[in-house]
Amino acid sequence: MALRPCRYCQQSFQPSRFRPDQAVCSQPDCQRQRRADYHRTKIKTDPEYAEVVRDSQRKWREAHPDYQQNYRQSHPQSAEQNRQRQQGRDRKRHLHDLEKNNLAFDLKRSDLEVWLVGSVAGNLEKNNLASSQLLIFQPVAVGQPATAPS
Repeated sequence: MALRPCRYCQQSFQPSRFRPDQAVCSQPDCQRQRRADYHRTKIKTDPEYAEVVRDSQRKWREAHPDYQQNYRQSHPQSAEQNRQRQQGRDRKRHLHDLEKNNLAFDLKRSDLEVWLVGSVAGNLEKNNLASSQLLIFQPVAVGQPATAPS
């Protein structure tokens, strides 16, 4: 049988004579990755398998209710890293929500002018999300005396 490259590590290997279609070498890391990929795919495609997995996880959590709290206390660096990653995911989700939000005051119907000043103004041509400050000035009628409140 001819040598073939492993799907994960790209190293050449001799397939088993009992499994001529073998695509992954026998290295432990490659086998671990193969099993994990199979597990993920099976969960996505087989609802019954996914339900069994969820039930198993639920039973484990019920049997070990303090696991998460104990882990965080004994691994403060991991807890902080997780906190930072969650903050990053929250920021990304917030920006994604704002990405398609182009609700803005229609400047074409007013007498306002918008000026973009600075070296980065050229990069804002297609940007529809920008922070701004809006100042509204009421026109003062010329020639009319101001009335004092009574």
